[in-house]
Amino acid sequence: MPVLSFTVTESEVGHRLDTVIVARLSTISRSRASRLIHTGHITVNGFIKKPGYLTKPGDVVRSEIPSPEPIKCRPEAIPLSVLHEDRDVIVLNKAPGFVVHPGAGHNSRTLVNALLSYCPDLEGIGGSIRPGIVHRLDKDTSGTLVVAKNDMAHQSLSRQFKMREVRKLYLALVYGEVKLPAGVIDFPIGRHPTDRKKMSIRSPRSRPTETRWKVREAFSGVTLLEIDLRTGRTHQVRVHCAAIGHPVVGDVTYGGKRRWKDLARGPKQDVLREIRRQMLHAWQLSFVHPRTGQSMNFESPLPKDMASVLDAMRTFL
Repeated sequence: MPVLSFTVTESEVGHRLDTVIVARLSTISRSRASRLIHTGHITVNGFIKKPGYLTKPGDVVRSEIPSPEPIKCRPEAIPLSVLHEDRDVIVLNKAPGFVVHPGAGHNSRTLVNALLSYCPDLEGIGGSIRPGIVHRLDKDTSGTLVVAKNDMAHQSLSRQFKMREVRKLYLALVYGEVKLPAGVIDFPIGRHPTDRKKMSIRSPRSRPTETRWKVREAFSGVTLLEIDLRTGRTHQVRVHCAAIGHPVVGDVTYGGKRRWKDLARGPKQDVLREIRRQMLHAWQLSFVHPRTGQSMNFESPLPKDMASVLDAMRTFL
């Protein structure tokens, strides 16, 4: 169990304990730092504090980071679409409808279950139910996902995601005719004030967020956007698109489920009405290889359902 002990510096005085920990330990997220503080793995002057504790001059912070837990997930032989694999990383094209790791209501048939079957020696890093997972895609979002195969790769990739050095490009089919050719959405995002399963731009505890977009194809009633994520908040694309009045087509959570009713009756409305998931695809992913330092770029082709919808939209031009 790695132990780190340090005295708060002058520049750290007055900052939240969890943010100080994240700055000192570049491989852990703020949410994990908060959990470690709550469980007593991180103390101040020998006492357990809250994550929001404001540090004082002379405070001695001691952290004991627990070793990786044994993997508790059951391997399941589920087919995977592998774009690249080497001794350190696996890059996948995740299918829509595929949950990344076990959680409430999803104890099996997840990507982690499939990975444990495909790669039996996957180290139990990142927690007992998330071996190798350094980022996630929503269940109904398809596309490119990188998984770490060892602790060295996990630390490197986690740091790259945290420092915003990973480039993530998405394709999103949204409702409405977007007037400008490109733009930036920078509404802060946090947990929804009343619905804990949702995120919101009106959260009392939000975090800075940036989404850059440009129009790739314009149709009547819908638009295909290329989206460049400069931050990595939960549901970021879906929340930001909804916030500017262009929810992702098929997004039942953020207003994109029944917007097809706004369109004139006909074959286009019929196509959009049959969509059963958000039309959001993690198209391209770029990062630096943890071992070689080489720039790696990967692209996942559109899944059949989204490609079919776009083909249909083109016939209506």
